Amino acid sequence: MKATDHFKNTIKAYLDKRAADDILFSASYAKQHKNIDECINYILTEVQESGCNGFTDDEVYSMAVHYYDEDNLGKINPISGSVVVNHHIELTEDEKREQHEAAVQQYREQIIAEMRRRDDARRKKPETKNATDGVSQLSLF
Repeated sequence: MKATDHFKNTIKAYLDKRAADDILFSASYAKQHKNIDECINYILTEVQESGCNGFTDDEVYSMAVHYYDEDNLGKINPISGSVVVNHHIELTEDEKREQHEAAVQQYREQIIAEMRRRDDARRKKPETKNATDGVSQLSLF
């Protein structure tokens, strides 16, 4: 399976932070015969062998840590297939404000368009005349 660059960068960022925070893991992470591409292949192989369709972030991260901690994993070959990765995008406060303002503007435009449509429908609606208009009714009393 070919992992996306986003997936690879996310795993690498996690491992870098973990190595910075955990001195014991930093020794495993620095092993010369280990690399991020083989780590990704290990994760994808484990996922495929499990038969499961979804994993939490922590499960995937633990597979990455396991790859670096263990020296007896054997040869890890690339596998074919496809990977679906959920992307989480963090917006800055400015981007959030801009998106909010755009949503409010779009809502205003929808409301105005609906009001105009109703107004146009009222103007085009022909006035109906009662059948009794113009006819006087006689009283017998």
